[in-house]
Amino acid sequence: MKLAKSLRQLAKLKQLGGSMRLAAEGWGAEWKCLIATIMSAQSRDEATISIAEKLFEKFDSLDKLAKAEYSDVLGVLKSLNYNKTKAKNIISCAQSLAGTYRGKVPHNFENLIELPGVGRKTANVFLSEYGHDGLAVDTHVFYIARKLGWSKANHPHKVEEDLKKLFPSQFWSEVNPTLVRFGKKYTSKRQKDALLDEIKRIK
Repeated sequence: MKLAKSLRQLAKLKQLGGSMRLAAEGWGAEWKCLIATIMSAQSRDEATISIAEKLFEKFDSLDKLAKAEYSDVLGVLKSLNYNKTKAKNIISCAQSLAGTYRGKVPHNFENLIELPGVGRKTANVFLSEYGHDGLAVDTHVFYIARKLGWSKANHPHKVEEDLKKLFPSQFWSEVNPTLVRFGKKYTSKRQKDALLDEIKRIK
């Protein structure tokens, strides 16, 4: 697929998707961005942001979160999907950051994915949020990339590789938020597919 066509398609997706806030955005502190991204897995961004705000109000420093009781964190996360696993991972991740990394979040993919609760997608979202070449593939990116013919792969990691080959690295950080906003805005599969069919026809 030609790059020029793909960039025009990406621009159209960006125009249609709007500017809703995503879970990783707008926290200021890097540790908050990472924790909120861990929380967002399999959960709606709107719900994640609201719950993360309560969590960071209760535990307003990384050290406090690292020393938090599991039951207290779980109490804040009670309405979030996979809350028990996330509560455990959040505390363990905060402990690793406070101890091993002296309060700093590593800007290195290999170090990030060693942290509790951090997989490829979370690491890539964090890295792209802070200006690094990360390209995260979630359900929205996976579906839209395959629908537009950007990738024919059946595994998220393979789709990630295809997208990194298709787009130069300076565009990687745009792909996930653009496709996620589009996917979240158009919740009707019929409407979404109709728009994607139009976008696919862009020359």
